[in-house]
Amino acid sequence: MAFTEAQEYKIEVLENGTLQIRRADIVLKDGTEVGRQFHRHVLMPGDDVSNEVQRVKDVAAATWTADVVAAYEAQLAESSSI
Repeated sequence: MAFTEAQEYKIEVLENGTLQIRRADIVLKDGTEVGRQFHRHVLMPGDDVSNEVQRVKDVAAATWTADVVAAYEAQLAESSSI
């Protein structure tokens, strides 16, 4: 009759390099899922990922090349000048 917790991650990469992360917190009772709660957050190219799980860090490192970060920053600068 022990309860344990597990987490699952779904990571989506948008065209501009933005990462959408969905974390599912899963409650297990004797190995059977009895509950699940979702949490979502977004990371923009160049954001600090030091507090993220390793899988998110790996995707950010592979996706956020210098060109992607520069293009994202240029896009921000352009939209703020409108």
